[in-house]
Amino acid sequence: MRKVLKVAGYVVVFVLVAIAAGIIYLQYAFPNVDAAPTITVDKSAAQVERGRYLANHVTVCIDCHSTRDFSRLSGPPLAGTLGKGGDVFDHNFGFPGTFYAKNITSDKETGIGTWTDGEIYRAFTRGVSRDGEPLFPVMPYKSYSQLTNEDAHAIVAYIRTLQPIKNKVPKSDPDFPMNLMLRTMPTNAAAPATDKALLDDELSRGKYLVTVAACGDCHTPQEKGAPIAGKEFAGGLEFRFPDGGILRSANITPDRETGIGKWTEEAFVKRFKMYEDPALTEQPLQPGQLQTLMPWKMYSGMKEEDLRAIYKYLMSQQPRQNKMERFTPPAKS
Repeated sequence: MRKVLKVAGYVVVFVLVAIAAGIIYLQYAFPNVDAAPTITVDKSAAQVERGRYLANHVTVCIDCHSTRDFSRLSGPPLAGTLGKGGDVFDHNFGFPGTFYAKNITSDKETGIGTWTDGEIYRAFTRGVSRDGEPLFPVMPYKSYSQLTNEDAHAIVAYIRTLQPIKNKVPKSDPDFPMNLMLRTMPTNAAAPATDKALLDDELSRGKYLVTVAACGDCHTPQEKGAPIAGKEFAGGLEFRFPDGGILRSANITPDRETGIGKWTEEAFVKRFKMYEDPALTEQPLQPGQLQTLMPWKMYSGMKEEDLRAIYKYLMSQQPRQNKMERFTPPAKS
C-alpha cells in the first residue's frame, strides 16, 4: 500500500509540474504575434475623413470606446465621451470575465497618446496591445484584419484626431481558463483577402463591408463561444441585459419567413436611415421596453450605396430558417 501511495504521489507531483510548465509556457510564449510594424500613416484631411466614416459608421469603433446612454434606444454615445473607453463586457452579457474597452483618445497618461501608428494598427488588426498582452475578441480584430491597408491606416489617422480625455480604464479580468486561452487567440493574420480594386464591384464591396463591420459576430448563433457552422447570419445570439431582459439578434439571411427575404432594397436602406431622425434615439425608454445593442444611430450615417451593397451581399447568402422570440422583457417584480 505504501508503494502504491508513493507512486500516486509521484504521479500527482508530475501532473502538477506539467500543469505549471504549461501555464508558464502559455504565459511567456504567447501571444505569438510579430512586433508592431514601423509605419507612419498619411494624416491628410481625406484620409482622416475616410477613417472617421469607417470608425463611426461601419466598424463602429467609437460605439464601444465611448460612454453609451442605455436610457435611450440602442445606447447612442454621449457627446464629449468619444474614445474615452470604459464600456464593460462582463458576466451579465455572458462573457467569461470582465472586459473593458480601452481609452483610445490621445491622452498620454490614460489613453494611447504615446503609442506609435504601428502599435495602434497591430492592436485592432492582430489583437495585441502595446505591452504585448492579448485583447479579448469582443473587439473583432479578426474581422478588422481584413481591412485594406488604406482603410486600416485611415482609422489610425482618425483615431489620432480624437480629443484627449483623461479616463483611466480598469484592466480587463478574464476568468480561468480564459485568461490562458486568450493568449493563444491572436495570430499573424494573412494579408487582407479583399483587393482594393474589387471594391468597385457592388457585391464584393458588400461582402467587404459585412466582414469588416463584423456583422456575423452578432448575427450568428454560438455554442460554447464558437459560431455554429451552417447558421451563418441566422441570428439568435442572446444578449442579456442587467435588468433581466434578453435580446436575440435578428436573422439577416434571405429566408422569407424568419429572415429578410421579403425585404426590398429600399426597405433595407430605410431601416438604417430612419435613425438619422434624432427623435427615435433621444426619447427615454420605459421599463421593460425593447432595448437593443445594435448601434442604429451610428449605422444610420452609412452611405446609401454602401447599405445597398450590404443588402445585395446578404441577399446572395443561403436562406436559413430560424424562428425566435426577439426580445424577452425582464420579469416583473
